[in-house]
Amino acid sequence: MSIRFSDLERAILQTVAYADVFDYPLTVMEIHRYLVGVPAALEDVRVALVESSRLRERLAQRDGYIFLAGREEIVAVRRHRQEVAKRLWTWARHYARIVSGLPFVRMVAVTGSLAVNNADEDGDIDYLIVTAPGRLWLCRALVVTLVKWAHRQGVTLCPNYFLSEQALAVEPHNLFTARELTQMQPLCGLSVYEQMREINAWTDAFLPNAQGPPPTLNGGAAPNRDVHSHRVLRRAAEMILRTPIGAKVEQWEMNRKIAKFRIEYPASDEAAFSPDWCKGHFDGHAHRILDAYSARLEGS
Repeated sequence: MSIRFSDLERAILQTVAYADVFDYPLTVMEIHRYLVGVPAALEDVRVALVESSRLRERLAQRDGYIFLAGREEIVAVRRHRQEVAKRLWTWARHYARIVSGLPFVRMVAVTGSLAVNNADEDGDIDYLIVTAPGRLWLCRALVVTLVKWAHRQGVTLCPNYFLSEQALAVEPHNLFTARELTQMQPLCGLSVYEQMREINAWTDAFLPNAQGPPPTLNGGAAPNRDVHSHRVLRRAAEMILRTPIGAKVEQWEMNRKIAKFRIEYPASDEAAFSPDWCKGHFDGHAHRILDAYSARLEGS
């Protein structure tokens, strides 16, 4: 006979199982923030972890981290990756400041594994960048130039998601996308980040406790609310590139890159392109993560 879990117990198990896909044990506060599907107080989570015999059978704890039973080795993995992440964060902030000074950039946020300090030795720095409407592809071209420069310095930048300010609603509505949105770290353009979170309030159905930006990592400064308040040179550049010539360059660059992507990645159902977004997710990552998560729940 299957054991009946309370809603909170099930949510805790689901939260730990999802993190296990990334070899990532969680603290109590992290379980609380990313609790799947159930709003609950931090103290309720603490009590459930201590008092629930059902959770004690399926979870284990070491040095303040909680993980699936039998997975103690991922505590060392997390510690190692945190050290790697410290080095990457220095570069992530450095290049985010440069990106934020480019024409038409309105927000820069770190996403992916670095957003939660879970970076591999060969990990890259994933950025989500919000642009002004009508110049997303021109802005992307400028950012790619910076990517090439960073590569020459031994730093791998991956600006794989661009959105314009008039297209901040993100799909699909699933746990993977909700986690990506709620764990991303805004570095510049906090006001745009807040607007984006408000527009994507559907994430509350998946992660009701994950409100506002996550805790800033590695003692970094709080994100700037805006990125364009006193950038005189950038304002001048934007005026020039808002001309009909700039519009033609934008159209040419968009058509050129979309045609190239569709030839190189014809079967990428997670990628999407338009005048208002460039979602360069070509490797089926989200599908793999959700499949692995489901497999862990079936085995728990």
